[in-house]
Amino acid sequence: MKIAALLAVILAGGMLIYAGQDLPAFGDPNSPSYQHPITEYYINNSLTESGVENIVTAVLANYRGYDTLGETAVIFTAGMAVLLLLRRREI
Repeated sequence: MKIAALLAVILAGGMLIYAGQDLPAFGDPNSPSYQHPITEYYINNSLTESGVENIVTAVLANYRGYDTLGETAVIFTAGMAVLLLLRRREI
């Protein structure tokens, strides 16, 4: 059983290394994510539309607010489930 788990980890690691070679260099201004038109829109309009100086905060709080709320609810629910599973006494 340990050999199968070790092989699975080695295979998954090899696949991640292989896939990582196709990623653009960190901070490369010519990467596809920097060339998309929506990136320029967020950079130019986030301060005027949201009033927040930090672009990441503006995107998470204003442009993707419902998505962020959903992610927060999922993480909270998972945390509560872990706490309920690991409790020491009956409720």
